[in-house]
Amino acid sequence: TMSETVYVNGDYVAAEDATISIFDRGFVFGDGVYEVVPVVNGRLVDVAYFIERLRHSLAEVSIPWPCSEADYLTVMNELIKRNDIKEGTVYSQVTRGTARRQFSFPDDCPPTFIAFTERMQLLDDTLANQGISVITAEDLRWKRRDIKSLNLLGQVLPKQAAAAAGAFECWMMEDGHITEGGSSSAYIVKDGTVITRPLSNAILPGIRRRTLLEMADTADIKTEIRPFTLKEAFDADEAFVSSATTLVMPVIKIDDNPIADGKPGPITLRLREIYKAHMLAEAK
Repeated sequence: TMSETVYVNGDYVAAEDATISIFDRGFVFGDGVYEVVPVVNGRLVDVAYFIERLRHSLAEVSIPWPCSEADYLTVMNELIKRNDIKEGTVYSQVTRGTARRQFSFPDDCPPTFIAFTERMQLLDDTLANQGISVITAEDLRWKRRDIKSLNLLGQVLPKQAAAAAGAFECWMMEDGHITEGGSSSAYIVKDGTVITRPLSNAILPGIRRRTLLEMADTADIKTEIRPFTLKEAFDADEAFVSSATTLVMPVIKIDDNPIADGKPGPITLRLREIYKAHMLAEAK
């Protein structure tokens, strides 16, 4: 079998030969940011929005771009080609670079840039037909969740709790309200209206969230941007999550409480179809 090709600091190498220094600040401090971009028909999707978000994350933590934005995309596209990815994701990560351990930024430290691909079924996901269950947990993350940083223990632990409970995702709670999923944006639907939290430093600005809200508008699906409580979620007509890998995924159970009749709801499924059509159109 052909070995997977990954990208490390200017080189395309076999996955098993890829290494970075133990002094890399991504490893020592979690001092870096990342992105996950879906691939459909061998093409990246929602490119402009992901670049914009990466720009934001890098700027907020003062890490310079490792290369031009155009070259960054070239690397991703080259990996798609070399690994023959028809459907899946490209993961990319930029850290502050390699230097002896000190908390403050080191001088003259070129950033580390790595990327790899993942094969995945995105469009025809059997889970989307049956829906997923989620559990809830306290949101223990830092206060700058708008930055897509490598510091993911606050998500790893609740997502592990979800896995241990046989659930697909965890919804995190703060001040009596749902913030978001461990690796997804969270939504409920009530009386034909999609409800999701406003953007702030308390949640990641989901790319799918942004695109879906634009599409809901075009499709005359009502939206309300406001925080919602766990009780509201229990009483909702539908619930769902969105992310690069789930696209739009129906939530049918929260903490052992079935949502409505415990089946994926019509608005959720419609949004999923609309989003799939958008991906396919962009991937032409």
